[in-house]
Amino acid sequence: MPMTIKLNLQTVGLSDYEITAYLFLLQKHPVNGSQLSRNSGIPRARIYDVLRSLKEKGVVAESDEGLYVPLPPDELIKRLRLRHESELEVLQERFREASRESSYDYVWIMRGYAEVMAKAGEMVDTAADEVYIRVFPPEGRVLQEHLTRAEKRGVMVKYIAMQPLPLEFACQITHPGHETIQESLGGRTLDLVVDRQEVLGGLLEEGSEDMSPINWGRNNWLVTSTRDSLRHDFFHYFLYQTLELQRSLTKKEKDLYTYIMQDG
Repeated sequence: MPMTIKLNLQTVGLSDYEITAYLFLLQKHPVNGSQLSRNSGIPRARIYDVLRSLKEKGVVAESDEGLYVPLPPDELIKRLRLRHESELEVLQERFREASRESSYDYVWIMRGYAEVMAKAGEMVDTAADEVYIRVFPPEGRVLQEHLTRAEKRGVMVKYIAMQPLPLEFACQITHPGHETIQESLGGRTLDLVVDRQEVLGGLLEEGSEDMSPINWGRNNWLVTSTRDSLRHDFFHYFLYQTLELQRSLTKKEKDLYTYIMQDG
């Protein structure tokens, strides 16, 4: 039965020949090197080096002299996962040590709607204290469950809806002038700041959402300025209600105003 594999398994410490040998051993074992060479197409001149390497890695064993059997696949996966989790933990610690003095000043450009929204969800899921977000309904629906879970675990969600929405969060307003913003900008803005440490923001251009450049980073100036912009949207809302619509703020709105005033 012909079998080819084109996977980058060098990342888990197995060469193409080694994984090919292992796959054919799974089909038929025990076999000797000559049989495995014929079955797999691995050159006879290489097969014993491959088997020697697999044996050293614990992937195959010699059942009798010159006959080889494979480690059960579930056990191999378990060992590879354990080995690489351990290696990643060491690497993570090395990264942590190396980046202690880093200010994370770079701002990165992300593209791809699914990737951007996955990053936004991840940021909300890891929030410990506060989430400031300004969002249009399509993206709001994607992030709804993430934001609801965050508020339930005690994170203060400060939600600026770019179109009127049912009240979902204790700290929620509708952006004034929302009727014309999307048309004038040519797309939907997405702005998210988490714990005064991380920011994601940009314009999802109408019809080109998947190619729109979205900024992500931990740059202190960008985080602070974006958060201030979102905070001041609340003051814009209060002024719009009192000056433009000429109506008095409700008790809840007054309480929200006091809270936002103290939220510098």
